[in-house]
Amino acid sequence: MKNIAFIINPISGTQNKRKLPKLIEQTLDKSQWLANIVFTERAGHAMELAHQYAHMGFDAVVAVGGDGTVNEVACGVRDTETALGILPMGSGNGFARHLNIPMRANRALEMLNHSEVIRADYGLANDKLFVTTCGTGFDALIADHFATAGSRGFQTYIKQIMQDLISYKPETYRIVENGKDLLEHKAFLLTFANASQWGNDAYIAPRASIQDGKMDICVMSSSALLGIPSLALRLFTKTIDKSLFMDTFRAKDIMLHREQASPFHIDGDPVEMPKDIHIRIIEDGLRVLVEKRF
Repeated sequence: MKNIAFIINPISGTQNKRKLPKLIEQTLDKSQWLANIVFTERAGHAMELAHQYAHMGFDAVVAVGGDGTVNEVACGVRDTETALGILPMGSGNGFARHLNIPMRANRALEMLNHSEVIRADYGLANDKLFVTTCGTGFDALIADHFATAGSRGFQTYIKQIMQDLISYKPETYRIVENGKDLLEHKAFLLTFANASQWGNDAYIAPRASIQDGKMDICVMSSSALLGIPSLALRLFTKTIDKSLFMDTFRAKDIMLHREQASPFHIDGDPVEMPKDIHIRIIEDGLRVLVEKRF
């Protein structure tokens, strides 16, 4: 019998979560798991709870929500023997999609009944953890505006993109690796990817792996507006790395230098960051529940 906790974010995504405890009770294999279910009450609460459960020696803590909830739970269980599980109920669900976790709650719960633990990397932008992506530029601006939008969901995200495209002005960024310039470019956006996608099956780094000890650094050209239709198609067909408007590099540890303290996002959520940011990958720092392979 293993101890598992479900940390439910009641306001993530668009789905009502009142019936989730009953669904967990009905679906989870009680011969394997002894469940503890709790709802979050405020921002940062999921991280506090996950840290407590990890300290208590729980075998797994399941983030029930979107990428923000996953991020908080990962912060709480990182560098411990407690595994991160995911019941995806957010707007994008980028990390869950990368791990091929079902989007339907009952199927994701059934997967937990025949799951296994893998070791996975996580990233740090200064002291802030990311499991999927972090970045600056246009996508960070959208994350900032999306956070204050009156509604959630994919349609709101697309609407925000269309509104901000007209007035956005690219900035120049410099990336330094081991004391040497890796690149200095004016860019539409810069994404540092531990996993492959932003969410909603939009693959910004199709070849990224959470087990290679490196991040994919995705640099979209400042002239990307000329290719928006083709770039949008490539995002959803896992071919954006083949675009003439995109360059991809791999690194483990870099310094990002920006012109100003402009918008920055961590796993899709806007955060305040200084001009200069130390971004690095921590190898095997997470234990993650995925579908059993054999």
